[in-house]
Amino acid sequence: MEDKLFMAEALALAGEAARDGEVPVGCVIVRGQAIVGRGRNRRETGRSALGHAEIEAIDQACRTLGGWRLWECTLYVTLEPCPMCAGAIINARIPRVVYGAADPKNGACGSVCNLFDMPFNHRPAVEGGVLAEECAGALRDFFRQLRGRPGGDR
Repeated sequence: MEDKLFMAEALALAGEAARDGEVPVGCVIVRGQAIVGRGRNRRETGRSALGHAEIEAIDQACRTLGGWRLWECTLYVTLEPCPMCAGAIINARIPRVVYGAADPKNGACGSVCNLFDMPFNHRPAVEGGVLAEECAGALRDFFRQLRGRPGGDR
């Protein structure tokens, strides 16, 4: 139940991203029962390849908690993390990752590869499929609408 509650918070951030013309991905980082980091996609508005929801949430959580080790936190994200974000999760020492929709094109937590199974010094536990239909639906709706507009080919 708790996982669905925090994933719903991430979905709300994904909705904000979509309203700004961004791919709808949202992320929250939780310690105990408190959200300590929030992020959403901002690649288009920020004109940066680093503008992923997880990167933004990790940065905010580190500033909130006053350090780079997020070893008491869980990360909730609406889309399976890509290799860059999975690497950031490993480096931040986040012990648990919960995602909604699988990403068969870029997912680095089991879909394309699983960086968390590699012999790095930290191996987060991962659980996929929490509110998967809602998360996947947000992405489908966004891209369906985007394809209906001239120049919509992301």
